[in-house]
Amino acid sequence: MAEHVEVLLSEEEVDRRIREIGEQISRDYAGKKVHLVCVLKGASFFMCELAKRITVPVSLDFMSVSSYGGDTKSSGVVKIVKDLDEPLTDRHVIVVEDIVDSGRTLSYLLEMLRSRGAADVKLCTLLDKPDRRVVDVRVDYTGFQIPDAFVVGYGLDYDQKYRNLPYIGVVNFDSPAQ
Repeated sequence: MAEHVEVLLSEEEVDRRIREIGEQISRDYAGKKVHLVCVLKGASFFMCELAKRITVPVSLDFMSVSSYGGDTKSSGVVKIVKDLDEPLTDRHVIVVEDIVDSGRTLSYLLEMLRSRGAADVKLCTLLDKPDRRVVDVRVDYTGFQIPDAFVVGYGLDYDQKYRNLPYIGVVNFDSPAQ
């Protein structure tokens, strides 16, 4: 089965929205330092572009998490694959994610990070699929709300392909010829 990608959000649209989010964060944290926590791998493209557009002091850290359980339903258990390098005590933390859908993993992750003594923990996502939400998660900074479609580009992948696309695209799967 082959696939093709259709543009959902152009490179210009994504760039403009990231600039707006950076400006908002800069206003919200005027006079403070922001600690961005990137959820690997998908959010790395977004976080790098976002950090360049924030005018208050910024520090960065990275973590990798995975959910595991049954094939058809998530157990809600989250495994930390790569933890943070630095403590969060008294920091203004913004978790940077590529996409929020069910909310299961992020709900757990946000609570865990809050328990580490941060001054505050907020969530910033490039893409939000509210129609897929099964756990209520507050998203403080949203790039775009999108429909329930399989998207790639700007860090998001399909089988490790398409992460490097400079836009957000929808993957359409072609049916084999009959």
